[in-house]
Amino acid sequence: MVPPLFRTPTGQEIPAVTADEMRDVDCVAVETVGLQILQMMENAGRALAWHVRDVHTRGDGTAVVIAGNGGNGGGGLACARHLANRDIPVSVVLDRHADELTGAAAHQHGILTEMDIPIQTDTQELSNSEEGTVIIDALIGYGLRGRVRSRASTLIECMNSHPGKVVSLDVPSGIDSTTGETLGSAVDPTRTVTLALPKTGLDGVPGTVFLADIGIPYTVYERLGIEYHCPFDEADWVRISVD
Repeated sequence: MVPPLFRTPTGQEIPAVTADEMRDVDCVAVETVGLQILQMMENAGRALAWHVRDVHTRGDGTAVVIAGNGGNGGGGLACARHLANRDIPVSVVLDRHADELTGAAAHQHGILTEMDIPIQTDTQELSNSEEGTVIIDALIGYGLRGRVRSRASTLIECMNSHPGKVVSLDVPSGIDSTTGETLGSAVDPTRTVTLALPKTGLDGVPGTVFLADIGIPYTVYERLGIEYHCPFDEADWVRISVD
């Protein structure tokens, strides 16, 4: 498979990676270089919150974060905190009971609990959301293997039936991040904020795609033989598209 060629608006080429290659990036960043998952997810959440605010159609809009476990869920929950810090009413719908969360997601959940941000597993909040509400898809990350399970599939259907805008974190949930194949059901986002490097499966996803910086240093890419040149300037994200 020839990987798609992504470019910034100025024409700079951005290498795309498969799910396995992205796992290698994360592994070297954390286990060799010493970056922490919480650091990367904090950066992801801050960038995601900016994009959620950017797609709001009116100043009094609200937001609902649909969060799973692991790093993707952790980024979505960090996003909820940054939105709340800017006085945007936000709530969270989890794909599991809170005591089943682990790692970055569990850590971020604890912070939101202290902030009294509404957190539930009931999809009623999502079903009742209005057009002015932005839905944040932080359900499934780049590591999806096999068809989407029933609980996640229900949440994906709810997101797709939402009349307003949907912003996906890293990869639209339900999409194979390497091939772009829909694994049962998949989110149809207005915008996708992918992290560190574009994933090969993002070629052809609906909506616009932005690449966000999560603080991975150049040495990580160098050690893996990835030809990387920083595409970020004043902002910590850049719009990308396929050639």
